[in-house]
Amino acid sequence: MEATIDLLHERGLARASTPEIARRAGVSRGALTHHFAGREAIITASVADLLNKTTQGLHRFAEDFMERGGSSDEIVDYIWRMMSDRLFYVTMEFLPEARHNPGFKADLIPTVKDFHAGLDAVWTALAARTGADPDHVRTVMNTTMCLVRGMIAQTVLRDDPPYFEQMLGFWKQQVRQQFPAQATAQQRTVGAR
Repeated sequence: MEATIDLLHERGLARASTPEIARRAGVSRGALTHHFAGREAIITASVADLLNKTTQGLHRFAEDFMERGGSSDEIVDYIWRMMSDRLFYVTMEFLPEARHNPGFKADLIPTVKDFHAGLDAVWTALAARTGADPDHVRTVMNTTMCLVRGMIAQTVLRDDPPYFEQMLGFWKQQVRQQFPAQATAQQRTVGAR
């Protein structure tokens, strides 16, 4: 599955053939087809594995965030790192296939729902931490996800880290304004010292 994700990231869906996946994984094509009915099954299982690992990371981040506290800035940074570390680029490879292939789409929907549940765990942790309305937090943070996806899509043709850092800094300011209870709590902590 790692070999499949590597190929999707490095070469794209169209160039991730079953023989190439087998070669990259260091197994025979027969061994590969013994475990998977075909290329689509390999890709579906591999994408599901990637999303499951990402979801586990989201849950760990949410638990840590709740235990130690944290800021909305940390969440924005985490989302940027998570999405720019192959996840979004691989997503850009399989989304067009899911759009046109109902079976592939149906196989991926449960995994994507789990991924969104992981995101929701982070949003819920932020709501609890800041005392903000959970529905409002979901709106702000899902908007953040959409913004980050768009920014990362732009990295395909624009290699300009300062450009993206500036936008992320601007967005962090916007997100911070959505959680005044958090700022008040931080001010009380600083004032108490």
